[in-house]
Amino acid sequence: MGVLSNKISREELKPGDHIYSWRTAHLYAHHGIYIGEEKVIHFTRGAGQEIGTGTVLDRIIVSSSPSHSTGNPCPRCGDQARLDGVISSCIDCFLAEGDLYLFQYSVSPVIFLAKARGGTCTLAASDPPADVIHRASFLLQNGFGDYHIFRNNCEDFAIYCKTGLLVFTSISVGRSGQAASFLAAASAVVSSPLRFLTTSFSGLAVVGCAMYCASRIVSDIGVRRDVTKVPVERLVAGSSIDES
Repeated sequence: MGVLSNKISREELKPGDHIYSWRTAHLYAHHGIYIGEEKVIHFTRGAGQEIGTGTVLDRIIVSSSPSHSTGNPCPRCGDQARLDGVISSCIDCFLAEGDLYLFQYSVSPVIFLAKARGGTCTLAASDPPADVIHRASFLLQNGFGDYHIFRNNCEDFAIYCKTGLLVFTSISVGRSGQAASFLAAASAVVSSPLRFLTTSFSGLAVVGCAMYCASRIVSDIGVRRDVTKVPVERLVAGSSIDES
């Protein structure tokens, strides 16, 4: 696994790993927790409902497991395409013919920024594998609230399982690095007052890159101040995730 790629082989997998696989021409990734015996626990929304807009975007953003033909379901999972919530799938169904990648924890700021694509690593530290598997297994039985593409998605689920951290404010995005990167990019393009300091293309590129990097850093779960550690039992027994 190099600096710019988190791709690994299946032989390198360990229970408690946070893994992901790119979907739809690398536009985004689907995340889950590997629990051993070729099983992955992940958070989904039924096929065609990922965004819930009723538009073509719902056909592009696909977090669910792949569908199989009626006469040829997965021998281990069946057809899970219409399921939503926290589910357990075999690793083949989770990957959906994509490659396997390992999400990294406790990376340095330099490595974090070198991996310019969000949703691949975090500055935050992971808890021990036993705690990670306990949270994922508990949420498999009890759910993880309502799926939301920006505030409570598959990456948010996996990061919570690894760290136990939840965002307690209601005005910011969740723990997802993918969502944070999308908003950081949008902010760098249209919202930065610093873009008026230069009119050259190179100057605009430098300003935009600086804003993008700064936004990613301050949005990372490892440095944010609006997070708190919540035991999974209290999470499930309490109010909604957004209110935790």
